[in-house]
Amino acid sequence: MSENQAKKPRLFVLDTNVLMHDPTALFRFKEHDIYLPMVVLEELDKGKKGMSEVARNVRQTSRFLDELMGHVSQETISQGIPLNTLQFNGSTDSVTGHLMFQTKPVSQDLPLSLPGNTPDNNILATALSLQSDYPEKRVVLVSKDINLRIKATVLGIRAEDYSNDQVLEDVNLLYSGLDEVAADFWEQHTKELESWQEEGRTFYRVSGPDTQSWYPSQCLYLKGDEGFQAIVREKQGESAVIELAEDYSNPKHAVWGITARNQEQNYALNLLLDPELDFVSLLGTAGTGKTLLTLAAGLVQTLDLNLYREIIMTRVTVPVGEDIGFLPGTEEEKMTPWMGALMDNLEVLTQTEGGEWGRAATEDLLRSRIRIHSLNFMRGRTFLNKYIILDEAQNLTPKQMKTLITRAGPGTKIVCLGNVAQIDTPYLTETTSGLTYAVDRFKNWPHSGHITLQRGERSRLADYASANL
Repeated sequence: MSENQAKKPRLFVLDTNVLMHDPTALFRFKEHDIYLPMVVLEELDKGKKGMSEVARNVRQTSRFLDELMGHVSQETISQGIPLNTLQFNGSTDSVTGHLMFQTKPVSQDLPLSLPGNTPDNNILATALSLQSDYPEKRVVLVSKDINLRIKATVLGIRAEDYSNDQVLEDVNLLYSGLDEVAADFWEQHTKELESWQEEGRTFYRVSGPDTQSWYPSQCLYLKGDEGFQAIVREKQGESAVIELAEDYSNPKHAVWGITARNQEQNYALNLLLDPELDFVSLLGTAGTGKTLLTLAAGLVQTLDLNLYREIIMTRVTVPVGEDIGFLPGTEEEKMTPWMGALMDNLEVLTQTEGGEWGRAATEDLLRSRIRIHSLNFMRGRTFLNKYIILDEAQNLTPKQMKTLITRAGPGTKIVCLGNVAQIDTPYLTETTSGLTYAVDRFKNWPHSGHITLQRGERSRLADYASANL
């Protein structure tokens, strides 16, 4: 790209899927102008019906456009509507660009290599025409459709993905919840060291250079003879209070018959069983024990400790393969086929003594305190004293994640489980997933915890397949 091209003001042509994904994309381009082809408005009109997240976003986009066009003249529409005239969720003062619509036929035909009158080809023809009509601007097509971006690049049109919703540039930068302290940790932090015990728990107040980079509820560990496992409980200026983690790998401390098989699982149980943490997120590949640990901790706190009235389990109903169509029955019956992970783990947790009768009685007891709900009916609800497990959370958008978490009432704990490497929702990536968004936004809140599970513990076959397939 030449230096003159880089200095030109940009004219962004938005694809329909950008506005379906984020209605506020209209206000995300600051000083640059936005252009909406007529075919985009037609596609928005077709997608406005329904109760899906996409339909809601389309309706919100239409409301934004309607407000922007209120009381403006035809001349203003032709020249471009100022985008800073509308207030949304704050201020748009930094938005100085204009919104332009297609008001005349396309002046340039597509090459013969792209025949047909498809919406994508219409958008490409519009972008080519804009390059001729606005030589002083740098025309950029913004789309979440990879194939459309490829075709645009082939035709000489600058194309970009919509990246404003990215939480991180690289998913490898995502907060892991685990930090190994330096080998000389005690030497560096013993000058103002305080230690005490409360109700059998051991605490240390440390001051030193490492404390600045710690987060609340972060898991710390040190290897070697002086090794330890601890959790950050409080941060005050340059000092921090850490608590030695409970050892759940010891059978004496088993949680509903389950013991931690590795360091990360031990930290996970510490976070899940902490009543001061209202939000816990567990990331990990298949077989790392996310669902089993979460369910075991939930059963102990619901049935033994009576901290919660019941366990609610939910997940996004996005199929891995072909959709099997509509399912009969009530809400819970419709969700049952999606809850195979719950049933598999309940089978592990109900392996009690007493034969078939004892196992059946235990299963009936557990099922009476475990409810299965669909995410589709969460809006407007408030959950009081509930232990909510959100499985496959990587398939949620940030907006859906916010909708779910804001349902929590007093005494409710939400646990989000997922693997950002297995996203099934279209146009959602590792860096734009609602799970990534929640982990990043909650890491500074003292009542939340996060840990990334590393080692698979399902079986040697599953571990080998996860690593080699």
